[in-house]
Amino acid sequence: LYLPQGLFPWYTLVEIFPRKGQADRKAIFMAKTILLTGGGSAGHVTPNIALFPQLMAEGYDIHYAGTSDGIEREMLKKYPDVRYHVISSGKLLRFKELKYLASNLAAPFKVLKGVGEAKRVIKEIKPLAVFSKGGFVSVPVVMAAKAMGIPAITHESDYTPGLANKLIARYADKICVTFEDTLKFVGQKGIHTGTPLRHEIYSGDPKAGLEFLGFDGVKPVLLVMGGSLGAQAINDALHRALDMLLVSFDIVHLSGRGKVDPSYDAPGYRQLEFVSQEMADILAAADIVVSRAGANAIFELLALSKPALLIPLPTGRGDQLINADYFERKGYSMVLRQENETLLDDVKLLKAVNELYQERLSFIARMSSEPTADGTDEVLSAIRHAVGGAL
Repeated sequence: LYLPQGLFPWYTLVEIFPRKGQADRKAIFMAKTILLTGGGSAGHVTPNIALFPQLMAEGYDIHYAGTSDGIEREMLKKYPDVRYHVISSGKLLRFKELKYLASNLAAPFKVLKGVGEAKRVIKEIKPLAVFSKGGFVSVPVVMAAKAMGIPAITHESDYTPGLANKLIARYADKICVTFEDTLKFVGQKGIHTGTPLRHEIYSGDPKAGLEFLGFDGVKPVLLVMGGSLGAQAINDALHRALDMLLVSFDIVHLSGRGKVDPSYDAPGYRQLEFVSQEMADILAAADIVVSRAGANAIFELLALSKPALLIPLPTGRGDQLINADYFERKGYSMVLRQENETLLDDVKLLKAVNELYQERLSFIARMSSEPTADGTDEVLSAIRHAVGGAL
């Protein structure tokens, strides 16, 4: 039994008699509820947060499933209207050392515990859909959604799917991808959407950014950032090249928590551990950027048409290296490879920054022509489609 949804803007009438295989929906009326999940790193949380404003505007009651001690819980504290649910998560570590064996052996049992916890959450809140941004906490949530007949959509930010999303893909109904090339890895479930971006990044005021940084606007502004935790190799190379760079640029350096070094303080050089509210203004004030190559960061730069020198993280599963190669092939960014885990050549950094600034207009032109730089609307459309199919 259904009634037109437009008659009830805040509520949805659902089936009195659920179809076989679907979650038990005994109540006639239920709130428009959605369950989001993702964690382990800021990159698995920020795109979810980017969806909050429009989902709330459409009347959704937003719930979030994450771990008890992950970065996702800390980031969600800023959103009191979003109810947080703790889910157990087992993470498979890629290291071969014996000390990681116990953790890997325990992971499946933690996942099974998490599935049970997620099922209880789903039974309580009765979401119309689950949206997963990845990370190992998402695995039991999507598995539980599949078992209870709830549509599940997952999103892969990087060029190649990570291990968690490879597991999730078996249970998800649709897989949204940031890179069009990623479709070849995910099969018929794939949808090229781009990645959701925070609407705040478009609200930056360059004059406010310069005022916050204490720059006069005479020199172009170079923004250097090494990811949410900072990057020591980038910090060290920047400091070695600092005197030469300050001849041409005012520099704002997001060094990472605990990595500000006052001994390098100089006119035109502003060190900050991290920024939050001022980030949009700083991005607006920046002429060029030096950055790691995490997918969320580089697509924000693409959406803002900010020429960037990407220095991909040389460790891990290599996703940043692949992301950076893609942006270089498309002509969106320059790439400088780090020699090893601890060393970045300061002479090469200086040369590349100057070259990037000289060629900035050609990069801006190519970046401005990219139609899927911001995938927020496309991801929301995928969610709406899944919800429509669930009613």
